[in-house]
Amino acid sequence: MEKNFEGKNIVITGGSTGIGFATAIAFKNKGASNIFISARSLDSLKKAKEEIGDIAHIYQGDVSTTSGIEGFKNFIAEKKIEIDVLFANAGIAQNNNFGQTSEEEFNKTFDINVKGVFFTVQSLLPLLKDGSSVILNASIVSNKGMANLSLYNASKAAVRSFARSFANDLKERKIRVNALSPGVTLTPIMKNGLKMDDAQIEGFKEYIKEAAPAGRFAEPSEIASAVLFLASDASTYVNGIELSVDGGFAQI
Repeated sequence: MEKNFEGKNIVITGGSTGIGFATAIAFKNKGASNIFISARSLDSLKKAKEEIGDIAHIYQGDVSTTSGIEGFKNFIAEKKIEIDVLFANAGIAQNNNFGQTSEEEFNKTFDINVKGVFFTVQSLLPLLKDGSSVILNASIVSNKGMANLSLYNASKAAVRSFARSFANDLKERKIRVNALSPGVTLTPIMKNGLKMDDAQIEGFKEYIKEAAPAGRFAEPSEIASAVLFLASDASTYVNGIELSVDGGFAQI
């Protein structure tokens, strides 16, 4: 197996489960030297470290607060390394009923999905190597306006916009910034965030069979492969884009 991330230092927020964890494993398999992951759950972080091994450096923190983000930055800075790849992945997906949505619901989604991404990248700028790669986890929902997800949809549209702006803001340092927009991916967020039960997930699978040309959900490892592409030297002229990895769901 080609170790094309050998000697590289990787940072992943929300890296203990789902797409973030699959991406951490993919970087490990490609020879990364250090993988820094943050998440809110200490139990999931410990499990992730067991799987990844000694190259994993775990930090329990909350990206919805600037103090949590600064704590993660200081944790990384103590290692005296420069960051080669930042995957700003942490986010939530929760239904909201328009007409009955509370300010608390609004703030929770935007604090994690929007403020969290913005201040994660801004806070870690001094640690980012010139010429490094930043990947922001957006979503195809920003282009679809799905019902009962207006907060989630809008928050991910903001993330996609950040990729355009950050790419321009950081051009003097040759730091590339791209947005990755996964399609329907089988991760814990379906049950933990969207509160779907097994029957609802199976029903969604049946819908996707017809709605997406691929005819199925994505596996987290498939999204991880796209992250590695955007992080790699194979994409050195790719900047400011939205890469949809959705089996064609939002494309037809």
